[in-house]
Amino acid sequence: MNAQPDTQPDTRSGTVPGPAGTPRTVGVVWGLLVLNTLGSAGAKTIVPLPRSLIQMVTMGALVAAFALALTVNLRLRIRASAYLLLLTLLLVTSVISSANLESGFGALFRCFRLALFVGTLWLLTRWWGGGLTFVRHHIRAYFAVLGSVAAGLVVSPGAALPDLYGGRLVGALWPLTPPQIGQYAAVITGLTVLLVMGRRTDRTSAAVVIVPSLVLLALTHTRTATLGLLTGLALAIGSLLLTSAAARRFFTWAVLCAVVAAVGFASALQTWFLRGQSKENFSSLTGRAKVWDALLAAPRTTSEQVLGVGLGDKSFGGLPIDNSWLAVYNEQGLIGVTLVAVIIVVLGGVALLRPPSLERACAIFLISYCAIASYTEAGLGDASPYLLHLALAASLLAAPAAAAPRSTPELPRRPEVT
Repeated sequence: MNAQPDTQPDTRSGTVPGPAGTPRTVGVVWGLLVLNTLGSAGAKTIVPLPRSLIQMVTMGALVAAFALALTVNLRLRIRASAYLLLLTLLLVTSVISSANLESGFGALFRCFRLALFVGTLWLLTRWWGGGLTFVRHHIRAYFAVLGSVAAGLVVSPGAALPDLYGGRLVGALWPLTPPQIGQYAAVITGLTVLLVMGRRTDRTSAAVVIVPSLVLLALTHTRTATLGLLTGLALAIGSLLLTSAAARRFFTWAVLCAVVAAVGFASALQTWFLRGQSKENFSSLTGRAKVWDALLAAPRTTSEQVLGVGLGDKSFGGLPIDNSWLAVYNEQGLIGVTLVAVIIVVLGGVALLRPPSLERACAIFLISYCAIASYTEAGLGDASPYLLHLALAASLLAAPAAAAPRSTPELPRRPEVT
């Protein structure tokens, strides 16, 4: 299950293989993809950063990621991937819908960005073999991002917990919104819990990641991320109950702790969950439902219904859509919605067909988290952390590559003359 292809160093590119035969440059590429998907819009930072500068950094990170991936994979060795094939079809749909420039020239730029993103992932499939190498890259990259959030909180608590966001934690050094921080914290917490449960990391290292991540998640007051973390872990651990005693013990203790928290801290949990909102505001999902109703009620031509209006900034009428399915419908039409649905179904179906394993559990966690978050967050139709999470799930579900043939076949021994 953990076999990896290409265990010999690639001397042509000057890379040195890391654990399990993966070049260390691959980890750098993954980190650059994470940097690219951080976005350029968010809270006000301590030192004002021009949006053009942020976009230059994030787009430069993507170009660098593609160049490095190409450097370590000059022979363009790729592996078949249903996920990336569907993502490529979504890219084609995006280009067709953006070609009429209804969303401006920015739509074509976003298509170019998505093309580089998908192309980089295709180049990385050479090292997709069902191992946990990319999980570790994922955790390290997002933990570094959360480190910048924690540093901003220490340097300027007022800027990190602004009244504009209701006292919720934001990025004070890099413009990150509470939902973004909550997402990153929830994902690496869930993956680290699964790693320590599978004895792939020690408890001390796990605590260094889990404890501060949970603290930051609590400070963001992000309900979607919290629900995604709890539900995703429940499904992932449930997939291990029949084969892992550690999973059964963790599940038992988690249920007991949940019961105690529900009984003893019900009032505090309700206050945290409501975030001081009125019942009307809460029932409309903080105003999201009004935008959704307006988007669905807007008149559309047949072309706009089928192909959408082209890649945009995931907003409608100047307000964020905050729903992956409606954002895809608006920008890539019914074809885009169908492709995204097939992506989720295919990944989920493959995960269910795989035998129980830690890799499968991590994939189930990521798929279920993205599916839950898609209801109140946009991102499944464009280069985003959610597509990166699903790419990680696809790498975990990939079958181990066959061992490379020997470059010099062993010749039969000559019989000894006696």
